[in-house]
Amino acid sequence: MRRLVSILSVYLLVLATTPVIGSTSGAHFMSSSATVNGSGALVVSWDEAGLGNENVTYSLTANADATYACINGGGKHPSASNKETVSAQVSAGGSFQAKNGRVQASLTTGPLSAGSFACPSGQTLVLASVSYTSIVLTDTTNGVSSSLGDQSSCLVSVKGIC
Repeated sequence: MRRLVSILSVYLLVLATTPVIGSTSGAHFMSSSATVNGSGALVVSWDEAGLGNENVTYSLTANADATYACINGGGKHPSASNKETVSAQVSAGGSFQAKNGRVQASLTTGPLSAGSFACPSGQTLVLASVSYTSIVLTDTTNGVSSSLGDQSSCLVSVKGIC
């Protein structure tokens, strides 16, 4: 019986002094928000708590649409169909050091490029509008996500666009 108590005591001592490996079960987003800045980029900011003091890795994904238009020297959009909408998924990621069990940070992605779309001579290419749908921020370290819905912005008022 004494031998069993000794073995059990050693086992409990080892168990008590072994660090826990794995994710923090209390990880949760206290707040998260998505906005479109003045250049048409998607900016997602958040405050996540219940973390240890380790690095936490995040990924941001969204479906994006960007509409580009041509503006003439008078600042007007010609009635011709000089516009193009591009669509694709955008993403960003980063790793942030938790402090006192929290990460307060932001990631930025987009806007989509106009690609090969170009304006005729004497006109300027502008990003007229953007929209981001199905915006999701994921703490990939702890397997916690925040769905942020949709965001859009009209950057240049162009007839037929916004």
